[in-house]
Amino acid sequence: MKRLAKDQFDFLYAVFSGEKNGLGEETAREALERGWVEADGGGMQMTPLGMQMLEPYRVKRAIVMAAGFGSRLLPATANMPKPMIRVKGVRIIDTLLDAIVQAGIAEIYLVRGYKGECFDELLEKYPMIRFLENPYYEEANNISTVWIARDLIRDAYVCEADLVVANKALIRTYEYETNYLGAWMDEVDDWGLWPGEDGYVCRLSPVGGPNGYRMFGISFWTEEDGAVLSDCLDIQFRQKKRWQEYWDEVSMIDHLEKFQIGIRHCTFQDLVEIDTYEELQALEHDDSFTLVLTNSTTQQ
Repeated sequence: MKRLAKDQFDFLYAVFSGEKNGLGEETAREALERGWVEADGGGMQMTPLGMQMLEPYRVKRAIVMAAGFGSRLLPATANMPKPMIRVKGVRIIDTLLDAIVQAGIAEIYLVRGYKGECFDELLEKYPMIRFLENPYYEEANNISTVWIARDLIRDAYVCEADLVVANKALIRTYEYETNYLGAWMDEVDDWGLWPGEDGYVCRLSPVGGPNGYRMFGISFWTEEDGAVLSDCLDIQFRQKKRWQEYWDEVSMIDHLEKFQIGIRHCTFQDLVEIDTYEELQALEHDDSFTLVLTNSTTQQ
């Protein structure tokens, strides 16, 4: 049973992950008194009881969306799926998969479609991957990819596979609530999220707007919200609603009243979304952008 308040969870996760920010004195004092953490030199470390308190929030699985064609990346996608393209010698999808593995997430499902056999080579490095086939990828947008994995969207990340993840800590071992990654912009130039007074998403706009968060395609869904989303997706997909649109619109436009979706802050240094061949080439020649990948698939 989940028992922590949000500030308690944030504090314990900060200690668990070695973060130095967000360690409020009052919450720290409470955590010490309850035996969740203990003093360790000038800092703190988790106790077995603290780890026990975090355990109900463990992320169980990650769903990787990799079925699309990526027409705007032609000619790079003529012979391979977009996530398998290399940037600075590294496959785009490896940057995400390494982050998932580093977080110790036990189950990884990859939904494939266009040239799906190309993903088989991932098994050499990531033998834990389980493939799901999307037979609708040529006739429907990415709602079909998430619909294929609808029964798995519980305590799970749903991740677009074309993101170059520079900060692997974006994928976390534990999550408190349903959320999307977002980077603040004075003028959002793409898909944007706007929070209400309670901090939860109150508006999604595919065309951007002032003073909002640029949305990135990494979201987490709790057990409860994942079950609701699964039902919503199933009904709309079977009725062929939004077949040519995006799965995010099901939760944040059609059924937003059913969810409380937080915004987890990130920066444009944490990850890069590649949409066009020109963006791919620009990143390839950007000397300021470097990638560090894990060499091991050992899980926590």
